[in-house]
Amino acid sequence: MNTFEQRLTQLGVILPPAPEPVAVYKPLVIQGNLAYVSGHGPVQTDGTLIKGVVGRDLDLAAGHAAARQVGLAILATLRARLGSLNSVKRVIKVLGMVNSAPDFYDHPQVINGCSELFAEVFGADAGIGARSAVGMGPLPGNIAVEIEAIFELV
Repeated sequence: MNTFEQRLTQLGVILPPAPEPVAVYKPLVIQGNLAYVSGHGPVQTDGTLIKGVVGRDLDLAAGHAAARQVGLAILATLRARLGSLNSVKRVIKVLGMVNSAPDFYDHPQVINGCSELFAEVFGADAGIGARSAVGMGPLPGNIAVEIEAIFELV
């Protein structure tokens, strides 16, 4: 059986640098066997952020890609703070917030970018948890997507 770290390598996934807090919060808090990951934005490997309003500046495909990039940033934080993705047992909950135009209604399809990534890395059973996908406006710094998540640890 492959470990989550091995699966990440097999998928050819490159993680961005784990983002550092930009305000007064911790990127990850562990309570018991749960890891609460603070809201993350779409940090790219060069440290820049994907910005714009989905449904106005970005189309559905670009929003989906931004949500996947947020998932990668969350994985980077997990690895940096836990030492390895193999410390994760499963995804418990994902809350996805889309910087949305008022007439854009496909928030779930945008957040699928993150959910699909987690399913690829952690598998269908461990990688899919409960989820909410909502439209917001605006998000900090005009980022396209913000996602927070809860993980069960081994």
